[in-house]
Amino acid sequence: MAVTGIPEVVHDFNTYNTGKKQVGVTGEVALPDLEALTASVSGAGILGEYEAVVAGHFSSLEQEVPFRVVNKDFFDMIAPTKAVDLTLRGAIQYTDQATQNTNYMGLRVVFRGKCKKVKPGTVKLHDVMDASVTLELTYILIEMGDEKKLELDKLNPKYVVNGVDQLAKVRALT
Repeated sequence: MAVTGIPEVVHDFNTYNTGKKQVGVTGEVALPDLEALTASVSGAGILGEYEAVVAGHFSSLEQEVPFRVVNKDFFDMIAPTKAVDLTLRGAIQYTDQATQNTNYMGLRVVFRGKCKKVKPGTVKLHDVMDASVTLELTYILIEMGDEKKLELDKLNPKYVVNGVDQLAKVRALT
C-alpha cells in the first residue's frame, strides 16, 4: 500500500526486543546510513577514474539505541555473544490529497546485530541518563504498510529494494 497523499510525521512508535515491548527507550531512534562499498575503476577508454558501487555490499552498519535511563531492557541488549532482534513499529500520519482526511500507514523497521558499544550515561539529579547501546548490524528490514521497501541480510546474502531482489542474477551465476 503506497501513501496516496502528503506524508507528515511518525505519529507514534514502540520498540520491541525479540517481540517483547521495551520501556524507557527515548522518543528518537536515528536509522543507520547505508554506505555502499566501492571499487576504484580506471584504465584504457576511461577518462580518469570513478568509484563503482559493488551492489549489495555495504560498510559497517551501526545502530544506536538510546535510553532515557538504564533499565532491564538496556541490559538485555548488551551480551556480546547474543544477537539482538530489535523491531520498531510505528504509524506514519499522512493527509489524503483527494479527501484531505488524515490517515495512517504502518512502519516496521527490524534490526539484528550484536552489541558493539555500551554507554551507561550520566547520573544527575532530576535528569535523564542519556544511555545508549550501539549494535553492529548484520540485518535491516524497512516495511511501509505491507510492502517490503528495503531488506539487507549480510550473513545470508540478500538485498531487496522495493520488493526486487537485487542479487538474484548474481546468485544464479555463482
